[in-house]
Amino acid sequence: MTESLYDAVGGEPVFRQLVDAFYDGVDTDPVLRPLYPEGDLSAARDRLRLFLEQYWGGPTTYSETRGHPRLRMRHVTWQIGEAERDAWLRLMLAAVARLDVSEQHRTALWDHLERAAHTLVNVPR
Repeated sequence: MTESLYDAVGGEPVFRQLVDAFYDGVDTDPVLRPLYPEGDLSAARDRLRLFLEQYWGGPTTYSETRGHPRLRMRHVTWQIGEAERDAWLRLMLAAVARLDVSEQHRTALWDHLERAAHTLVNVPR
C-alpha cells in the first residue's frame, strides 16, 4: 500500500502549520480579510485544515462533519476574482514554502492548491 501524502509529510501537525501560516497572513491581508466576516478565524482555519488533511489521505473528519466538500459550491457566495485568487495564492505559497517537507511533497501540495484556486474564480474580468 502506498503511503499517503498526509502521512509522508508528518500528518496533522504539518497541515496545522500550513493552515496557521496561511491564516496568519489572511488576518492582515486587505484583499482577503474582508471575505471573512467573523472576527475570529479559528473556524475557517479548522475547516481548511480538515479539508486538506482529508484530501491528502488523512482522517475523513471534514466529510463526517460537513458533508461532501463541493469546493466551488461552498465558495459561490463570495465574489472571487483575480485579485482574490492572486492574494490567496501569494499567502498560500508563502505558507507552503515554510514547511519542512521534501521538494517533491511541496510541489505536490502547491500544484493542487494552485489548480484549486484557479477553479474558484467566479467573477469575470
